[in-house]
Amino acid sequence: MHNEHQLRSVHNYDPQSLHLVERDRTSYTIIKRVIDILIASLLLVLLSPLMLLIAVAIAIYSPGPVFFIQERVGGKQQYKGKHAYWKRTTFPCYKFRTMHVNTDPSIHREYIQAIIENDLEKMSAIQGGITKIRKLVKDPRITRPGKLLRKLSLDELPQLWNVLRGEMSLVGPRPAIPYEVEMYQPWHLRRLEALPGITGLQQVRARSTLDFDQQVQLDLQYIDNQSLLLDLKIMLITPLIIFSTRGAG
Repeated sequence: MHNEHQLRSVHNYDPQSLHLVERDRTSYTIIKRVIDILIASLLLVLLSPLMLLIAVAIAIYSPGPVFFIQERVGGKQQYKGKHAYWKRTTFPCYKFRTMHVNTDPSIHREYIQAIIENDLEKMSAIQGGITKIRKLVKDPRITRPGKLLRKLSLDELPQLWNVLRGEMSLVGPRPAIPYEVEMYQPWHLRRLEALPGITGLQQVRARSTLDFDQQVQLDLQYIDNQSLLLDLKIMLITPLIIFSTRGAG
């Protein structure tokens, strides 16, 4: 019964309007931001030797820029009087480059469309076989070191800089690609009602093993139940999920 009510409410969502934050989370938002800055700064210092090695490996195996900067879509909290609102925004998202230079994104666009539409036949055709993992595993654009970086999510480390800039948080729904958002059903847009994160509830619960609607439902579950305790649990579980490589392809 709860799920039915939730689905009815998200299907009534108006994507053109700013969505009013129902609960006052000012204290949580401030503390979460302080934690983001402290932990992101610490990780950038501690992981700098690893990030340097990754940069060298990328440069050796695939000449070109070390970083891949891509426009992503997320939510940004804004205020009108005493009320807080979420507004859709775009920002440059930083990653280590895992693909060859100047690759065609059409194969990824097609696969994203198949995932959102839950078109199993099309997904299998693009993947070259049936797989339970809902991500493009056999991607000809990926370099040799890129495969390992993606498997261990090390390509996401530069997003710690996005966290420091305030464009992302350590925990939240993953930032979407603009052409992905164009394919969303109206209720999918509710996942933009939070600062996008490096990791999130969907990543630790499923990591690309559920269909798209189920992934979005996990993002909405996080948005509706945000707390410092939940964020802490997700951050602590994330390394275990990454090194288990479950759902990584």
